Amino acid sequence: MKERICQQQERKTVMMGCWMLNESVSVILALSWLGVNLYLFIDTFRWYGEEESFFYTRVILGSTLAWARASAVCLNFNCMLILLPISRNLISFIRGASICCRGPWRRHLDKNLKFHKLVAYGIAINATIHIAAHLCNLERYHLSQSAEAEGLLAALSKLGDTPNESYINPIRTSHTNTTTELLSTIAGITGLLISVALILIMTSSTEFIRQISYELFWYTHHVFIIFFISLSIHGAGRIVRGQTPESLLLHNVTFCRDHYAEWQAAAQCPVPQFSGKEPSAWKWVLGPVVLYACERVIRFWRFQQEVVITKVVSHPSGVLELHMKKRNFKMAPGQYVLLQCPSISSLEWHPFTLTSAPQEDFFSVHIRTAGDWTRALRKAFEEDGQTIKEPRSLPRLAVDGPFGAALTDVFHYPAIHIALHWDENTDVITGLKQKTFYGRPNWNNEFRQIAYNHPSSSIGVFSCGPKALSKTLQRMCRVYSSADPRGVHFYYNKESF
Repeated sequence: MKERICQQQERKTVMMGCWMLNESVSVILALSWLGVNLYLFIDTFRWYGEEESFFYTRVILGSTLAWARASAVCLNFNCMLILLPISRNLISFIRGASICCRGPWRRHLDKNLKFHKLVAYGIAINATIHIAAHLCNLERYHLSQSAEAEGLLAALSKLGDTPNESYINPIRTSHTNTTTELLSTIAGITGLLISVALILIMTSSTEFIRQISYELFWYTHHVFIIFFISLSIHGAGRIVRGQTPESLLLHNVTFCRDHYAEWQAAAQCPVPQFSGKEPSAWKWVLGPVVLYACERVIRFWRFQQEVVITKVVSHPSGVLELHMKKRNFKMAPGQYVLLQCPSISSLEWHPFTLTSAPQEDFFSVHIRTAGDWTRALRKAFEEDGQTIKEPRSLPRLAVDGPFGAALTDVFHYPAIHIALHWDENTDVITGLKQKTFYGRPNWNNEFRQIAYNHPSSSIGVFSCGPKALSKTLQRMCRVYSSADPRGVHFYYNKESF
């Protein structure tokens, strides 16, 4: 019994080692992202907790000042990253031009959507912390104006009531309605817009919503425009204020904080002056926003290019085959394109793998009816629900791409194995020499045979199919990869749009 337990533990250790070997780049990238977030949060938290210019602000707000500012910096950092993984032309350029992204290493570029989701979770977490901290700040601002406030806290809150004074507390009276006051400021209005936009984007991105209504997911994702505009001007209100550098030279905080009653009279303790920090979020997101804007300009330019539909074939099981031509269109095996049909939707672009060979004078896609858009497309190409329309009456299509995908790396591996059953006789059902198999393949036998035939090799496994199959193949890659760097290694590649 003990021997069996030891074997199981040893097998799990080997599988974990293989997983780390296969996913090392992704793990390093995720840990680096987490490390930068932690560094920015801790460093900003400590700075606002110790910085002399924000001493009086901390008297009113306490530690929630640091919580709000630290989460804001991490929020800016993640908003800077969120657009990069969905810049398809940038990823295709890196895939084709970067020397460091050759062979198995390049497959990690196909996990761009996973990284996009990871960054989105980071935005959601930091936004939640930021909102909660500022709600506490708003309540503390209000309490410091109450009759119960006394001492230094009361003195600070009264600053700004007389000429030549600058305020530190944006809530000017205890009778002020904090909600009304908040929604009358730039920070409050933009903060509300950011929160609503983020909630809409996050909730509509769930797998359940995408499956029942991809259009809802697509349209709500475009409120990111409102999100980024609001984020860029969010700090313009400058609600959180600190002591100015000029005031710090004249007003010694260490000495004057205990002599607040003498601020008006004592020359060594003049009234402190305060101002808000300049907004910085736009500096974080400007580069990625410009880059993504260029991405959309390229898409618009390609949208204007003419696409000629040369052939339409209606296959069983709701599959539509389209043959198209486009000027200067060049493709490689395994790439995909984005299709738009303006008569159905002027915003929606949907990805489809190219099914034609590069040497052919056309490019083709096979579209399975699986949702509202594909159903509408099939209906637009059919005359009476069965026959295809005449070429002159077919709807216009726009094509963006081609873009690189996991399948483009299939020829970068030293050996190619295709599981076929072949003999001189033809199949009784299809009439082909490729035999029809019923049921699931025996993946253990397949992987065991490939590992035996190609020792000390890097073997790519490519998948485009249901999640159950994907999980099985990924597990097989871990099971049959050697823990020895000199042994056989299976690298799993899943097509992801």
